[in-house]
Amino acid sequence: MKICRFNQNRLGVVEGRNVQDVTDAVASVPVPAWPQPPGDLMIGNLETLLPAIHRVRRQSATHSLRDLHLNSPIARPSKIIGAPLNYKAHQDEVNSDPYLSEADQVANVETYGLFLKAPIPVGPDDGVKLKFQNRRTDHEVELAIVIGRNCRNVDESEAMDYVAGYTIGLDMTIRGKEDRSLRKALDSHSVLGPWLVTKNEIEDPDHLDISLAVNGSTKQHANTNQMIFSTSKLISYASNYYTLYPGDVIMCGTPAGVGPVSVGDMLECSIERIGSMQVAIKAA
Repeated sequence: MKICRFNQNRLGVVEGRNVQDVTDAVASVPVPAWPQPPGDLMIGNLETLLPAIHRVRRQSATHSLRDLHLNSPIARPSKIIGAPLNYKAHQDEVNSDPYLSEADQVANVETYGLFLKAPIPVGPDDGVKLKFQNRRTDHEVELAIVIGRNCRNVDESEAMDYVAGYTIGLDMTIRGKEDRSLRKALDSHSVLGPWLVTKNEIEDPDHLDISLAVNGSTKQHANTNQMIFSTSKLISYASNYYTLYPGDVIMCGTPAGVGPVSVGDMLECSIERIGSMQVAIKAA
């Protein structure tokens, strides 16, 4: 199932180019007493929500995708985890470009580990807002794993049992020597969308074509089978450092072909079996 959030507070199921409004199903989600537990309430109750969605779909209103404003499919992750340099070709391009590496030789995810981004994702129709237009800001398309339930110290062989689904991630990165939190965690620099594809619809997330185009010109194209750490290894690795909660997002790293964007550019991010999303680059 493809589940989207649209027009701020609406929940939808995507069928082709149409969306069925299944917001009434949200009433089936129990609301915990304050303080609410970490994580995304909808994702944490997905097993309850899915049967309710099937019930309300029969009488739900249908809208065209082009008439809707798509938000991030994950409203409130407790954290967004990044995996730097998880494609060998991207590591090679960084080491061959002093502007990307800041003249330092860089290692891959096995050496660098993981990093955290601000847990405030935006959707494709919100766009990316460039705050520092005088600095180079690069596009990085990534497969994003959405965690479905609490886990800690998970074995790689069991990691996929904790997945709710997948979405497309766009990690925007300002180039420079500052800590990653000042270059990757700005408002609107984590785009998720266009929807959540539930785990049952993607048999092998480690074998998906992934691409990004800028103004119609393809800049990044690879397959997730080229990742250094697989999806299951990333989940296991992350869970050894952090407790993972429902709705937490693990961005799996970007392939080669990263490059700068400018105000007015239109990005198209695509991943096989998930779909594609268009993201406008705007002035902050």
